[in-house]
Amino acid sequence: MNQTPRTLNRILLAIIGLALALAGGLAVALAAVPGLSGWWRLTTERAGAAVESLLVATTLPGQRDSWLWIVLALATLLVLLGMIVWIAQQGRGRASTLAADDVDDGGPGSVALSGALAEQALRGALAERTDIVHATVATYEYRGMPGLRVKVLPRKGVAPQVLAEQISDQIEALELVLGRQIPVVVSIGASARTRLGRGDRVH
Repeated sequence: MNQTPRTLNRILLAIIGLALALAGGLAVALAAVPGLSGWWRLTTERAGAAVESLLVATTLPGQRDSWLWIVLALATLLVLLGMIVWIAQQGRGRASTLAADDVDDGGPGSVALSGALAEQALRGALAERTDIVHATVATYEYRGMPGLRVKVLPRKGVAPQVLAEQISDQIEALELVLGRQIPVVVSIGASARTRLGRGDRVH
């Protein structure tokens, strides 16, 4: 329900993971195979010479340094701005109000239902269950509509389908108390002490 760019995050994690894996594999190979050290030394010397030639070729007359350093500084600034934007996108969509209605009694005003009220009520009901290791409830806004996102970690051996139905019953009871229907997504996950399962309920 939140607006975190999961696809972008996974791509970035894959790229970073691949780069770290290659660097680690190269380090292990250089340490385990003595014959590779000569190849690595020759490769780094050639790369250093190529970089030095490039810097000399891009140095303007009368200047001490290459203009590539300016390009590198600008690229670094762009990467920094991109990281700031990327960080700002994480976890977007949180909302504080679950529902709001105008009061139709002839006077100005509106009635707002705080998401914290529904969160605490549902979290308290889930905390009393012995078949759940951990549960979190949060209010999110998705496509302009606020709703609840419920994440639970069941104990090992608990059937995800049965648990999803029981949680759905508790949500319906909460809706009766609040007097309105709430969009809800229920996610049943797994941890080291749980069995994998997932259930979703949206209405």
